[in-house]
Amino acid sequence: MLKFLARRALLALLVMLTVLTISFGLTRLSGDLAISIAGPQATQQDVEMIRKAYGLDRPLPVQFASWVVSAASGDLGRSYLYHEQAATLIKARLPITLTLGLCGLAIALVVAIPLGILAAMREGSLLDRAIMLIAVVGQAMPSFWLGLVLIITFGLQLGWLPVSGNDDWRGYVLPSIVLAFSAIPSLMRLTRSGMVDALASDYIRTARAKGLSRAAIVLKHALRNAAMPVVAISAVQLGFMLSGSIVIESVFALPGVGYLGWESISKNDFPVVQAVVLFLAVIFILLTLLADLLNAALDPRLRAS
Repeated sequence: MLKFLARRALLALLVMLTVLTISFGLTRLSGDLAISIAGPQATQQDVEMIRKAYGLDRPLPVQFASWVVSAASGDLGRSYLYHEQAATLIKARLPITLTLGLCGLAIALVVAIPLGILAAMREGSLLDRAIMLIAVVGQAMPSFWLGLVLIITFGLQLGWLPVSGNDDWRGYVLPSIVLAFSAIPSLMRLTRSGMVDALASDYIRTARAKGLSRAAIVLKHALRNAAMPVVAISAVQLGFMLSGSIVIESVFALPGVGYLGWESISKNDFPVVQAVVLFLAVIFILLTLLADLLNAALDPRLRAS
């Protein structure tokens, strides 16, 4: 188990370094940062002063190494727009993003697991095909489009829910549904395939021979084994939701980490852009590592792979 953990931790570190390199490179490819910070009305002297003040006059490898060392120590840079540390800005907005992601995951699990069970119990039937059609549609539907449809329907036409902000719990309903809809297809298919395999196994036939009720067979025996990979993959789905919060928070104007990233991109606040990308990548990597550990704990065969 320790060897497995060491391999996964090394892989996570390499992925993190790759993300650091890509995010740093993309901000530099977008143009001269000193000109972007100074603004269109700045003189050449102003640009040169900013370039020197922020260390943009140094060679790119030196800038990258300095940023990596600072990031490793917790210093993610200072915002040009807010004049605060990027880590402070992220910390202040993190509860909104976490609340949104956890609510979306909860909705996805509540919907996907029962539908997956129903599809497995009626394998090959019209109900099974209808549920799989829902999975296909959900996989293909763009999140921002669904968000706009929900805003128009439930916010503007019916007036049931707010279309932006987080003044109360109702502000999380529509964005949580949109996030959940993107995760439901994969969770539903995984539940269905696990239940199909479980219901066809020998121990289920033995349970039937003992005269156990159908509910006991499905919920107590089959679901216990089928749900194991679903629980593990839920950590990865939460990572996808948090990283996808940039689009959802922008559509619903939720002032979370994703919305902070969108604001920073639109206003050329590159230190915050890099910090948000790095933060979301680290969260996703850690959740993926947690999913690997859960899978290894549930299936000992994976530890030897």
